[in-house]
Amino acid sequence: MGGRHRIRSRFSSHPWWTAAIVVTVCALAAATGALIDSRVSPSNAGASSTGSQTGHSSVELLSSSPAPGATGVAPDASLSLRFSTALSAGGGRPTLNPAVPGTWIQTSPGTLAFEAAGSLPPGQTEQISVPGGASGILAADGLHLAQGVTVSFKVAPMSTLRLQQLLAELDYLPLSFTPSDPAPVPPTELATQQLGSFAWRWSDLPSSFVSLWSPGQLSVIVTGAVMVFESQHQLATDGEAGSQVWQALMQAAEAGQMNTYGHYDFVEVYTSIPEHLNLWRDGAMIYTTPANSGIEAAPTELGTWPVYARYVVTTMSGTNPDGSHYSDPNIPWVSYFHGGDALHGFNRSSYGTPQSLGCIEMPPANAEVVYPYTPIGTLVTVS
Repeated sequence: MGGRHRIRSRFSSHPWWTAAIVVTVCALAAATGALIDSRVSPSNAGASSTGSQTGHSSVELLSSSPAPGATGVAPDASLSLRFSTALSAGGGRPTLNPAVPGTWIQTSPGTLAFEAAGSLPPGQTEQISVPGGASGILAADGLHLAQGVTVSFKVAPMSTLRLQQLLAELDYLPLSFTPSDPAPVPPTELATQQLGSFAWRWSDLPSSFVSLWSPGQLSVIVTGAVMVFESQHQLATDGEAGSQVWQALMQAAEAGQMNTYGHYDFVEVYTSIPEHLNLWRDGAMIYTTPANSGIEAAPTELGTWPVYARYVVTTMSGTNPDGSHYSDPNIPWVSYFHGGDALHGFNRSSYGTPQSLGCIEMPPANAEVVYPYTPIGTLVTVS
C-alpha cells in the first residue's frame, strides 16, 4: 500500500504526465502480452486448473518423464505424465507396451505417476499409450484428452556386470556372487547392478581357464553361460544377451529358477604330443582320452569357444586341402564348437597326433563318454 501511495503523491500535481505514463504502460503491457502469446504454445499457456479458465475445450498432455524419444533410460526410472488441468479419479489410464507390472496413481491434481512393481525391460523401446476421447483421460471439470498420445523411449540395456551377477546367482557360471546387502532385491531393481563380490566355486581350476574371466567384461565364459541359459529357456542359442534374454533372466531371478543342468563342465584339448583331451566337471578333471587335432595343411585353431551344435550321429562333408571333396557318413558323438571344428568319434589306427582336417577326433567309445558332458554352451579350449 505504501508504494502505491508514494507514486500517486509524486505525480498528483502533474495530471497530464500521469495520463501519458498510464498510456505508455498499457501499450507496453499489450505488446508484451502479444509477444508472450506468440512464443508459448497453447498447451504451455494453459497450465491453470480448469479448462474454462484457460479457454481450452480439452485436456492437454504438457510433459512426460522420460521425455519422448529419450534413450538410455534406466530400467528403474520413474514414469510420470503432467497434464494441463486437474484430473478426475475416474477416466482411462495409460498403458505400457511391453507391459510392466504396476499401477498409475495421481500424485498431484494434474500429474499421473507409474508405481512400478517390476523393472522396465532392458534394451527395449517402451511405449506409454495415453488414452483420449470419451473413454480416455478425464479432467475434474469433465473435459477429456481429445486424442490419444503415445510417448516412446529406449530403455538402457542391462550392464555386463549385472548380467554376470544374475548368471552367477542362478549357477550358470563357475563363480558365485554374494550381494553386499543380503535382503532380496526388489523387482524394480532386478536389472540394476548390485554391490557385492564374485568368488570361484572351486579352487583347483587351471589358471588358463581362470584367466578367461573378468568382472564387468564380456568373455567366452559369459557367452557360454548365456547359451546354456538360452537353451534351458527355449531361446535361440546365439550367446547374445539381448532383450529376450534379459527379460527371461529377470523372471528366473525373481522366481529363484536355478540352472537345471546342475554342473559346470568344460573341455581342454592339448595339441602337444601326445595329443589328448581332458574333461572337467565342477572343478575336477574326471576323464582324459587320447585325441587327434588337425594336420599341418588344416590345423585346429587355438582358442576357447562354446559348443553350439550337437549330433549323436551325422554326416560330415567338406573340402580336402588338395581341393577334392569328402563326405563321411555316420560320424558319432559330434559337438561343434568353432566353425566346422567339432569333438567327435572317428576310427583311426592310432591317436595322439595331428590326423584330422581340424576336428578333435577321439576313439568312438571315448567320444561317447565325453558327449553327455558337452551340452550347448560348454566351453572347449584348444591349446
